[in-house]
Amino acid sequence: MSTEQDRTAQGRVSLITGASRGIGRALALTLAREGGTVVVNYKKNQDLAEKTVADIEEAGGQGFAVRADVETTEGVKALFDEVARRCGRLDHFVSNAAASAFKNIVDLGPHHLDRSYAMNLRPFVLGAQEAVKLMDKGGRIVALSSYGSIRAYPTYATLGAMKAAIEAWVRFMAVEFAPYGINVNAVNGGLIDSDSLEYFYNVKGMPDMQGVLDRIPAHRPGTVREMADTIHFLLGEGSGYITGQTLVVDGGLSVVAPPFFADAGPELQLPPRPTRES
Repeated sequence: MSTEQDRTAQGRVSLITGASRGIGRALALTLAREGGTVVVNYKKNQDLAEKTVADIEEAGGQGFAVRADVETTEGVKALFDEVARRCGRLDHFVSNAAASAFKNIVDLGPHHLDRSYAMNLRPFVLGAQEAVKLMDKGGRIVALSSYGSIRAYPTYATLGAMKAAIEAWVRFMAVEFAPYGINVNAVNGGLIDSDSLEYFYNVKGMPDMQGVLDRIPAHRPGTVREMADTIHFLLGEGSGYITGQTLVVDGGLSVVAPPFFADAGPELQLPPRPTRES
């Protein structure tokens, strides 16, 4: 949690993709309370984005919303063009937006693979390239990852594989961007109490969420505030010697690794091996 002595965002410009809700919104408000300027990127819900900007200003920060579809190359460029036009520089880039189809691997089509790459991995890489150009005094880049990057569980292959790739890119970026004074890290969240978690567990046949929570050493889901606080730490001066790392925020979930596949309902049991004729 930030304090009066921790002014990570004061006088700095932070860009957060997918910042109108969940973890992105929680982080935006944390940075706003320190007097930072926060760029709220969103894709669809203008009302939520404008509400977030209003809350940023009420909390003592400055902010503005930029509608841009980071799933496209043009959208990423337009987003950073607007940051350059309005701010002239960037200190923090947080790649938070994500989306995926939740299906077994044999049920995935080429369009699912293409969209997962376009929505989850490419915006981070292209965004980091653009961010570097605006970080003339150094900066911080943080990507959001998830439990599926290190553990397999039903219907999560497309997103989990992209998150694993993001963590690999973080390591390469950390080395290449270090001479520019830029640190690059990831935050890997477990079961975080958010609308994304509810959406995932609404997939028919998913294991009972309470049963999973009971086996987490912390016996509860994480909060968006806990995720935001971890990202905030990586944006601050106290993390100056940390780069190329993935911090895991999961209450011990990845240590005990609950057997999600064994708990899945009949709807998610793996089908017979497909053949060329089928």
